[in-house]
Amino acid sequence: MKLQLLSDLHLESEDFEPRPAPGADLLVLAGDIDATWQRFERFAGWPVPVLFVAGNHEFDGRELRLAWPALRAEARRLGWTLLERETAIFEDRAGRRVRFVGSIRWSDFDLFGPARRSTAMRAAGYFMRLMQATRDGAPFDVEGVRAESLACRAWLHQALSEPARGRWDKTAVVTHFAPSIRSADPRYGQQAGTASFCNADDDLLPLADLWLHGHLHCRHDYQVPRAGQSPMRVVCQARGLGTKGEDLGFDADKLIEV
Repeated sequence: MKLQLLSDLHLESEDFEPRPAPGADLLVLAGDIDATWQRFERFAGWPVPVLFVAGNHEFDGRELRLAWPALRAEARRLGWTLLERETAIFEDRAGRRVRFVGSIRWSDFDLFGPARRSTAMRAAGYFMRLMQATRDGAPFDVEGVRAESLACRAWLHQALSEPARGRWDKTAVVTHFAPSIRSADPRYGQQAGTASFCNADDDLLPLADLWLHGHLHCRHDYQVPRAGQSPMRVVCQARGLGTKGEDLGFDADKLIEV
């Protein structure tokens, strides 16, 4: 199965016109597509199925508990498959079945271990103030993000531990937040704020064949060895902000095979 992966398009402010990649069987949108949701329409009538995992900016200025059902309704209207702590199986033209395991997977701020968690959470306060979202009527703060993230992590572990029993041939994970410090943006290195973008999910990586993510405004494509199996692959295909030159080297037509 050949995938087109797009994320961090920020169409609420960026001038970018998406187009179908020749040869793609599925389009994966890995979050931060449009904070206003208005430009989701650019993907209406897409020639192949669209799988969507939300990003943090899809919730800017919104109440989390109300935004999720509204976002689901919008995805349903557009004919997308939205995954949040859910799985879906797609079959390619050769009859191979790929299970997609999807969750936004918010930051748990444990990237550098529990001893540095409080520092990471303090650094994240800036991003949460920019987001201006609420959760159950209260500000969606770092404690709220961590609580949501831990629920995502627990679900991912359970889903990835489930045996295939012939139901699927490959497993691809889609998250918005990165699963490893290996996906850190090289411009900023391993500072406290990096824990707002990457999680330490390295132990989960061998349970998947492919892990797609966004959130970092840079591109990554690397392999992780697995004992007794072929290496798994991690890919980030984020466009980022053209106003900052982050789109340099971005290839919207890149195909990822699973």
